[in-house]
This record gives sequence, C-alpha cells and structure tokens, in this order.
Amino acid sequence: MDVPSDTTAGRFDVEGRVAIVTGASSGLGRQFALTLARAGAKVAIAARRQDRLTELARHIQAFDGRAMPIPLDITDAASVAECVRAAETELGPISILVNNAGIAVDTPVLELKESEWDRVLDTNLKGAWLMAQETARHMVRLGHGGSIVNIASILGLTAVGRVASYCAAKAGLVNLTRAMAGELAKHKIRVNAIAPGYIETDINRAYLRSDGGRALIDRVPLRRVGQPEDLDGALLFLASDASAYVTGSVLVADGGLSAVL
Repeated sequence: MDVPSDTTAGRFDVEGRVAIVTGASSGLGRQFALTLARAGAKVAIAARRQDRLTELARHIQAFDGRAMPIPLDITDAASVAECVRAAETELGPISILVNNAGIAVDTPVLELKESEWDRVLDTNLKGAWLMAQETARHMVRLGHGGSIVNIASILGLTAVGRVASYCAAKAGLVNLTRAMAGELAKHKIRVNAIAPGYIETDINRAYLRSDGGRALIDRVPLRRVGQPEDLDGALLFLASDASAYVTGSVLVADGGLSAVL
C-alpha cells in the first residue's frame, strides 16, 4: 500500500540527504553515522583516525549505504573548510551536520593544566563553532537551509567534579546552539542540541562496570546506563523535517538522571 508523503513516518525521512558527522571514527559518532546511513542519507564521516573511518565506510557500504571518509582536525579552520568542501563536491549539498567530535580530561580543577583546558575547549567548543559556521555558510550560499545538531551533554546543564573543562565547554555549546538558532532561522537553518546522559562506549565502559559506575547507574530513574542506539530517535527527529518547527532546543536523553540530580 502506498503511504502518503505527509504521514508522520514520512516526516522522519532523510533519504538522499547529505550529512556530515564529526568524530565518526568511534563511539557515538560512529553510531550517528550508521543511523543516518541506514535511514538513507549519504554520510561524510569525518575524524582524525582514517583507519577507523575506512572500516566504517566499508561497513556502511555492505548494507548498500553511501559513506565518504574525510580527514578532519576540528580545531583547524583550514581542515574544517576542506571537510565541508570535499563533502559538497563528492556527495552534494549538505543538509545535516552532526557536530559530535569531543574529548574530556579527568583532572581535579586545582591540578588542571592550561594546555589541557585549551585542548578540551578548542575541540568541544571552538571546533564545534568552526564546523557549524562553515556548514551554515555552505547552506546559506546554496539557499536550501538544513539542520545542525550539536552533541552537548547533561554536564552542560549541571556539573560534576574532575571535568571542569568539559562542563564549561558543553555549557558553552548549549548556549552557542541557542545563539546560532536565533541568527540562522531566517536562512531556514535549524540549530538544536542533544544532551546525552551516561551512554556506554569504549571510553567509559570499564568505569560503568566498576563499583562507582554501578552506584551512578543506581541513581538513574530508568535504572540502566544508556546505549548509543538510545539516541537514534532523537537524532532522526532533529535531523529530519519531523522537527521543522524546532530550533534552539536542547533535547535531554539521560534516563531521567538530570531530573533528580
């Protein structure tokens, strides 16, 4: 049976659209790239680790998806510009940016080095701004609008110890999302953020299985840690026309943890 294009399901469609996912070589970025590719998007997968991007591209191509690996240093404006140019040249007009690249430094605030602070802020905030700005310029030049999805964190809305630079960067990204949303709406560019809670990846798996990690999970109202695929719905909502009237928003996906902190 033919399904009308204006159904709810059709609003979540990203078939044939071009997306860039930064930090796509592992963790959440890898999952975001897979999710968009499975939904029919052509995905530029960008990161520094080219071997992992090549493996991911092969994985996507195995289910007849389209993926293009692009080397990217998100702290370097020239690298960012080249990433956007290459994605447009090879895949077409960019409709979606998933601004995911990020790092964290686990150090008490009194011991945090200036170089560590700079590295986290340069990657998580400055880099996200560079990527969003360059992609938005592309969208404005071609006049087709689009969706920018910044990957923030509940630690941009609250805070914990030992990751001050990460908390500061993600709080900045939350407000950058709102500021850019207000300015870019006239160009039909929507800017939103996802604020995940504790999502299990290779980086935190060992901690989450420790006594401290299990104690943390006990505080989550849903009584479990999140999995990368738990963010699929939020991503497809914000990337697609299903969120056509949503901009400047922060979608929290944390099992209810921030509600009880």
